[in-house]
Amino acid sequence: MNSNAAALAGESSLRLRNFHITFFAIVLGMAGFSLAVQKVGGHEGNGILPVLETPATILVYLTIVLFVLVGLVYFAKMLKHPDAVKKEFNHPIKVNFFPLIAKVFLVLSVAFLDRDMSISRYLWIIGTILQFVASIVIISIWIRHTHFKIEHVTPGWFIPIVGAIIVPIAGVPHGFVEVSWFFFSVGLVFWMALFTIVLYRMMFYSPIPDRLLPTLFILFAPPAIGFIAYAKLAGLMTLEAGPDAFARILYYFSLFMFILILFKVQILAKINFYLSWWAYSFPLAAKTLATVVMLHLTGDILFKNIALFELGLLAVVILMLVVVTLKAIVRAEICVED
Repeated sequence: MNSNAAALAGESSLRLRNFHITFFAIVLGMAGFSLAVQKVGGHEGNGILPVLETPATILVYLTIVLFVLVGLVYFAKMLKHPDAVKKEFNHPIKVNFFPLIAKVFLVLSVAFLDRDMSISRYLWIIGTILQFVASIVIISIWIRHTHFKIEHVTPGWFIPIVGAIIVPIAGVPHGFVEVSWFFFSVGLVFWMALFTIVLYRMMFYSPIPDRLLPTLFILFAPPAIGFIAYAKLAGLMTLEAGPDAFARILYYFSLFMFILILFKVQILAKINFYLSWWAYSFPLAAKTLATVVMLHLTGDILFKNIALFELGLLAVVILMLVVVTLKAIVRAEICVED
């Protein structure tokens, strides 16, 4: 009896040790999905599908519960296995996933804009501070490193900096206009620099490993989020003048990258399940949100149809991810050594 208990305790400890930072990608994906459903559902019946207003509320609070659970488990890992956390932080790829925590706070702050401005403000402040710290720390690591190689570069490297582009979406409504411009400028310039590096790596070096192929979806997230942020900063939502030239460039580049990645689905369908599959979710949510904004700016029904298609695709992807993740948990296929 004691030996069985000891074995179970040892197995639980090992699983906790292998509870990777990438679990926060699940939370971010659900946060993005919740926000996309909320924006398509609209507020007080003024959306594309008002029937989604109640499901959106349920999803937001389920996401918060999930965020707390994942956060508590990872905090337990920090206390019991600090060496494992340090190893993740020193990993050339996993280090880029730590800013996911800041992004979750920022996305939730946008979700609460129409619910409770006070809660939204606190979430935004926490997320912005965490994003600033993460940006400084990780970019410093990039600049002065001893173990990075070009093969380590994937679209996942966008994660530490894309959060900066999210800041203005709730920052402008809360009155932090100059702070929002600061983060938008940093995020946009670094995105363009990193996009060039990522493209160079994919074109001239060995293919991205199967485990990280889902991160290709991240390629269309920064311009989509940048479009939404710029619409807020430039006041396009209130001027009723439609999108300007720069806004169109950001949106249509995101649309092109989205279409391009869809042509790679047959390759992605052949890879085994990894937690990196959750990289499909947030970029799809960002793209859906960008199209909803484009619909509001132009009034063109084409964008309504695109938004409905993107939300439908996102819902199918989320359902698939939830099912395969639960199966992997039951089969003890995750929380294992890489």
